[in-house]
Amino acid sequence: MQEQDNSSRILTEIYDICDKLYTGMSKGAARDHSEVFNYLTELGKALAGADRASFWKWDKRRHELWTASATGTDRIVIPDSSGLVGKALREKKVIVTNDPYNDPDFNASVDKKTGYVTRSVLVMPVTNVNGEYIGAFQIINKLDGGFEEERDVRQLSLAALVCGIALESETFQEASMHDKLTGLKNRMGFYSDFSGKYTKVLNEGKPLSMFICDIDKFKRVNDTYGHNAGDVVLQFMSSLVESFARTDDGVYRWGGEEFIMIMPDTVLEDCAKMAESIRAKLEATPCNAEGNIINLTASFGCFTFDPEKSIEDNVSVADGHLYTAKETGRNKVVY
Repeated sequence: MQEQDNSSRILTEIYDICDKLYTGMSKGAARDHSEVFNYLTELGKALAGADRASFWKWDKRRHELWTASATGTDRIVIPDSSGLVGKALREKKVIVTNDPYNDPDFNASVDKKTGYVTRSVLVMPVTNVNGEYIGAFQIINKLDGGFEEERDVRQLSLAALVCGIALESETFQEASMHDKLTGLKNRMGFYSDFSGKYTKVLNEGKPLSMFICDIDKFKRVNDTYGHNAGDVVLQFMSSLVESFARTDDGVYRWGGEEFIMIMPDTVLEDCAKMAESIRAKLEATPCNAEGNIINLTASFGCFTFDPEKSIEDNVSVADGHLYTAKETGRNKVVY
């Protein structure tokens, strides 16, 4: 009778989580993938009867693993060569340990930091539709004893499968919002960020400043050295601008040789100072493009957003300042 009551309770919990996920997505409340991952992580924990669960994303470009969602702890970032999650992805198989502190691959740093005691771990790697490994689902501390691979993988498979699909969807979405050449977010990424975090800054009454910059006489680079060298110049410029960005700043490739930096909680004068620092650094740093040493300059137009105007109208004002900079000699900052 007690076993039936326990099964009924778990089933009710699973139904409740699924209902919250469906309702949230239907109402548009779960627009952020992180919220979907949170629900699915809770689902996996309930399905497997575990105390904690986490869903890990594999960033192959940076060789990192980081928690897309985790219960009981903040986001964790580790090298993809470490931990049980890294082992599961390297070996492409489920990893189970019911004695983690004696397992050489177990990373006990989080336990040491938080005081949590891990007794059992199951890591299940997840793939995209092409069978490529893209992340892993981890559950910790089975509530009724240790993990059994065959039984618990079967119970966890639903949540892991859906998490894999959600992660693949997020990966496609991220790719559509990034410029392949420079790695910066593109215009679509700019509008996505603006609808979220930047609109929030404006709604809080804080200043939001931006500059738009343009590499001077970029066409001459392509005509003189070729388009491959031109691509190197664009990558060089994007890296230089990004190196100046603070934690909350956003850098975007607006199109062609134009780049934008958005600076939350920043007044116009400080935005102009940042643009001037970048302008001076670029002028003083030649670019080596396929053995060609190319001296570059750029022009900048700065502006502080007016919340009463549309995004396009605000960008247009900054673009007007950029036009003035280029028409009055280039290699300068106008605001």
